[in-house]
Amino acid sequence: MLLAQITDLHMRRDETPLSGEVVTRPYIAAAVDAVNAWSPDAVFVTGDLTDIGTAEEYALLKAELDRLAPPYFIIPGNHDRHGPLRDAFPEHEYLPAEGPVNWVSDAFPVRIIGLDTVVPGKSHGELTSETLAYLDAQLSASDKPTIVGLHHPPFPTGLIGMDKIMCLNGTEMAPIIARYPHVERVVAGHYHRPVQIRWAGTLAQIAPSVAHQVVLDFSDRDMAEWVLEPPAMLLHRWAPDTGIVTHTAYIGDYGGPQVFMLDPAYPGN
Repeated sequence: MLLAQITDLHMRRDETPLSGEVVTRPYIAAAVDAVNAWSPDAVFVTGDLTDIGTAEEYALLKAELDRLAPPYFIIPGNHDRHGPLRDAFPEHEYLPAEGPVNWVSDAFPVRIIGLDTVVPGKSHGELTSETLAYLDAQLSASDKPTIVGLHHPPFPTGLIGMDKIMCLNGTEMAPIIARYPHVERVVAGHYHRPVQIRWAGTLAQIAPSVAHQVVLDFSDRDMAEWVLEPPAMLLHRWAPDTGIVTHTAYIGDYGGPQVFMLDPAYPGN
């Protein structure tokens, strides 16, 4: 099974670029094209689907995401709004009609669980007691290999400007994850950077944004800054003999591919 993870799309109208500079729609279109080129079995979109959460933004986003060849699954981020999100994707029957946007897909060799960490009106995330109970119940219901996804990472990274707005009660999730060895990955977005950590007895990863990235900066600051480093996504490949192996796939044309040419003086010659 191949699962593509894209995150932090921040769809806006073209005439209102993000931060006055970043027009996100072309980045999203390029990400959709890149995903289709990889032909994954499914796509997991881990939040910040839009930038303001308006019906217009969701309509623009849906027009792009509906070009995906494989089925796609969505969770909200802090830039999303539950009502307009639900209204925009009525055919996504896995989305609950009310309450936290928590769901499970059991249609693939790897089970996918989506969790809602949104605190309306706030940048940071939290897991409600309802969501934590849902996670525990779903993990106990099956021992299939499982990926758990949420927008806000439940662990600090050292990027202090972003750690201030992580999932603030992520430590309450850790013992639940640790009880279930079939959790192959915990995946998140929000930080606009590729980050990996061993956490709660498993591997956890943050995917980079398909648009703009956050500056890699470990200094203590109140607000993170953005930079136009290459957009990227994660490809999670599961096989019975390896479990999940994750690859970072950059989006865009960087030349090549080219054949390696060994110099005549190369030591192996």
